[in-house]
Amino acid sequence: MLKLSHITATGLLLLGLSASVSAEEIILPTAEPETTEYSIQLPGRGMTMESVQNRFGEAIERYPAVGEPPISKWTYKDFSVYFESEYVIHAVVNNN
Repeated sequence: MLKLSHITATGLLLLGLSASVSAEEIILPTAEPETTEYSIQLPGRGMTMESVQNRFGEAIERYPAVGEPPISKWTYKDFSVYFESEYVIHAVVNNN
């Protein structure tokens, strides 16, 4: 018989693995949140540089990797993506 802790740990592991290669969607309110909203797709944590380029196209600007581990940044029109080596660690909406 499985203990609850095993079921919970397995569920969390599966959630973590399934979310690691998907894109994220963020809904941002405009000046009048009750009347207008827009959404933007962002690369998800764990996506490779190749998959980001295939899905979102060529970046406007690419900053070279710095530090150890190497962290690099790609800038798109509406968002920026941060990579550790070749994997997405964070994506943020640009403050245009």
